[in-house]
Amino acid sequence: MEALYVLIPLSTVLVFLAIGVFFRASDGGQFDDLEGPALRILHDDDSPVAADDQAAG
Repeated sequence: MEALYVLIPLSTVLVFLAIGVFFRASDGGQFDDLEGPALRILHDDDSPVAADDQAAG
């Protein structure tokens, strides 16, 4: 029973800390563009290297 006197305030502090971290990330723009980085990899502009260029260099 005495452990609850420590665990309940500790868990409450951890919950408020997690909420604070979430809102700080949200205000900082962490969740602004969730699809851009995932789609950027599909539009790769690198041209393939020819077989002659690989042998020469």
